[in-house]
Amino acid sequence: MPNSTTASGYFLDKIASLNFDLFFTKRNRILLHLLMWLGFSVLLFLSYVIGYHLVYSDAVLLTVRMALVNIIVFYMLFYLLLPKIFSGSKTKIIVLLILVFPISIFLWMASTYFISLLYYALGLEVNFGELKGVIKMSTEQTFLEAVSLKRILSQTIIIISLLSPFCFAKILVEIVKLYHKKFQVEKEKMALEIQNIQMEKDFLKAQLNPHFLFNTLNNLYGLTVRKDNLAPEIILNLSDIMSYTLYESNTEIVRLEKELDFIQNYIALEKMRYADEANIQVNIQGENQTAGLFIAPLLTFTFIENAFKYGLKSTQNAFVKLDIKIENNTFWLSLENDVDESFTTENFGGIGVENARKRLELLYPNQYELEIKNLKSSFKVDLKIVLRK
Repeated sequence: MPNSTTASGYFLDKIASLNFDLFFTKRNRILLHLLMWLGFSVLLFLSYVIGYHLVYSDAVLLTVRMALVNIIVFYMLFYLLLPKIFSGSKTKIIVLLILVFPISIFLWMASTYFISLLYYALGLEVNFGELKGVIKMSTEQTFLEAVSLKRILSQTIIIISLLSPFCFAKILVEIVKLYHKKFQVEKEKMALEIQNIQMEKDFLKAQLNPHFLFNTLNNLYGLTVRKDNLAPEIILNLSDIMSYTLYESNTEIVRLEKELDFIQNYIALEKMRYADEANIQVNIQGENQTAGLFIAPLLTFTFIENAFKYGLKSTQNAFVKLDIKIENNTFWLSLENDVDESFTTENFGGIGVENARKRLELLYPNQYELEIKNLKSSFKVDLKIVLRK
């Protein structure tokens, strides 16, 4: 059985999926209001007949009066007073909200008094039952007596009981509409962010090739001239990288083993730029646990690219160290490189790092941890992602 959190989430998703602009047309709103007041009138009529033992004609008379009074108060409250109240400052809103309730009660009692005067002028009266002569009794008092503080207080409970169902229904509908609009705005905003990030990712992919491609080709040319046995392997690595960045990474997620192959191929090509004694360490654990796991493509590339861009510069302790571990459907990356004295955190990453942060937040909300640290003599990135299957 689904728990309450799941049920409420399902309910909110259903609300969010409704198209209120399409449903709440002028015609539908009129029909809903008519049905609401018709239902109210039927219940009120039955209460007069059953509760006060009135004959049908007298019950209709008082039902019409009470329905008109409630209609006047309801529409003045929700379509005249409240819209003006919420158009002001916060202080003004609070003060007017405090005043709106006694104003509503005053409107209710004043409307009741004037409709009773109209009934009396037309010769209409309740002639049987417990409310016999109620119209005449209403008109025998002055207006000030009808809306006196004592009568306002005595009628407050009645007004609350009569108006509260409709006020609650109206408030509930407005809350649902506001939630739907908020959801739509967030959905459109997220779609725009994803579109922008996709453009940034495409830009990064375009930058990937020229960034190291010329160095790789130059080194490859040297290997082929010397007829070095590494040349075919380098060509294969380069081919795999180009295929991955141009074709396979155009989806939101890719198989984790594909991303790991890309990382290893990229680092293999970067190693060609440095002497054999360059301290470049790569340690990947848990490759046998990648089956069925997926990750956003090129998500770690920015950090790895920056490690080679800013690292291996120190004259004493030049290094790049990459540790990756896959365990319990979780991806851990720890990347550290040396930096020279002129390096600052502000220099690190640019659009690539910001793009990676955005993608992590959108694709792995509450499922990732990213920590970037400047350790003076080195720079370190720690990333943890709970992967999806």
